[in-house]
Parts: sequence; C-alpha cells; structure tokens
Amino acid sequence: PALPHFSDFTEMMRALGYPRIISMENFHTPNFMLVSEVLLWLVKRYEPQSDIPGDVETEQDRVFFIKAVAQFMATKAHIRLNTKRLYQADGYAVKELLKVTSVLYGAMSTQGGERADLPEEDSTKFKFDLGSKIADLKAARQLASEITSKGAVLYDLLGKEVELREARTESIARPLEINEAEKVMKIAISSVLEEVQKTKDMLNNVTLDEANLEAKIEKRKSELERSQKRLQTLQSVRPAFMDEYEKIEKQLEKQYSTYLEKFRNLTYLEQLLHDQRRAEQEMFE
Repeated sequence: PALPHFSDFTEMMRALGYPRIISMENFHTPNFMLVSEVLLWLVKRYEPQSDIPGDVETEQDRVFFIKAVAQFMATKAHIRLNTKRLYQADGYAVKELLKVTSVLYGAMSTQGGERADLPEEDSTKFKFDLGSKIADLKAARQLASEITSKGAVLYDLLGKEVELREARTESIARPLEINEAEKVMKIAISSVLEEVQKTKDMLNNVTLDEANLEAKIEKRKSELERSQKRLQTLQSVRPAFMDEYEKIEKQLEKQYSTYLEKFRNLTYLEQLLHDQRRAEQEMFE
C-alpha cells in the first residue's frame, strides 16, 4: 500500500529522539515487531510510568498489546486509533502512528523544543515529558463531564418549566382560603407539639436512667467499702494454731536437712560397696 506522509513520520520520529533510523523499506511488508516497538516508545513518551507489557510473541499477546495501547491513547491523549490497521503493521499502520507522533511533535514545537539534529548516540538523551500536563488534562476532563451532566439536568428542568410555570401561576392566582390555611396550620402545630412531647419524654427517661445509675454506683461503693474493711480485718487477725504450725515447720526443715545428709551418705556407701564388689570380681576372674 501507498505510504502518504511517510517522510513526515520519519522526520517527526527523528525529531522526537527515536534511537533507530526508520526507512520506507521497513513497512513494505508487515513488520509487527517494529510497530510494537514504536508504539511502546511513544507510550513511554506520554507517560514514562506506564505499565503496558511489551510481550508480543504470540497472537494473543499481540492483540492484547494493540488493545492496551489504543485504550491508553484514548484515555490519556484522546487519540482514537484503528486497532485493525495497527495490527496489519504495514503502511496503513503508519497512518495511525502519525496521529500520535503529530500530537507529540506539535507539543514539542509549542514548548520551544529543538529538533533533534544530534548524532544517534545523543538523540536518546532528548526527553519529552508530558507528566506535568497529565493532572491538568484529568482536571479538564472531569470538569467537562461535570459540565455535560449539569447541562443535561438543566436542560431537563427547563423543559419542565412550561408546565411548572402554569401550575405556579395558577397557585399564585388562586385566592387563599382561610379555613384551609387554618386547618393546615393546626395540623402543623399539633405535629410540632407531638415532637416536643416526645422530646420531653426522652429527657424524663434520661433523668430517670441517670438516677438509677447513681443509685447503682452508690450501692457498689458501699459494697466495696465493706469488702475492704473485711479484708483489713482478716489481715489483722492471726489464724489459730499458727504458732504450732511455725514450730512444726522449723522441725520439718531440720528433719529435711538430716534426710539429705543421710541420703548422700547412703549413696556414697552404696557406691563404695559397688566398687568393692567389682574389684573382688576382677580378682576372682
């Protein structure tokens, strides 16, 4: 297929700092690897932090890649790309790539960016960052959606104005009936009185609950005082047979020390007896 404006595309890519040289021969036959590389490079120019995967080995990976790039350009840059032409990866794909490169090139020219007439090793150093404009674009898009929704609501309300104007005029022109107004006022007064009575009842209930809680608190305090006094009484009174218990405890300590001494002596004598028997056995053998 013909390649219209191909020279513009190559010139724009070179000016934007694309590290490779693109020629017409690259797109005479479908070249998906080159198209995917250029697309990924352009996406990184728009948003360096983008997480679009660059895996295009299988057919499913390629379809997913093309869809992801098209969705990214539609949401971030408002550029509508033809996914079928991009998937063809031939001259028709260049037409779609021109949509993206034209925007980038125009933004670079607006910001006073210099054309990348640099050697190939220095052209990669050229950076074009639209990150500072992303927040403004998001805010503008949000304001545009709010304006659209509010405009639709306003349009609907204005459409009902004809009927509402007639009803409003009829209501204003209708004479005020004293009896009806008095009836409505009485209903409103009775409703307010009911609300007041409910509020008073709630206040009375709160007062009653407060009195009950105070009574429970006083009861708990008196129980605590009685328990503390009983504890002090029990601590001050010496239990019965405590003297005899302490005396027996001291005797038990002495008996235990005697037991330990005899146990050690017995163990020592048993060891000596064991050694003596072993010595006699060795002499007998």
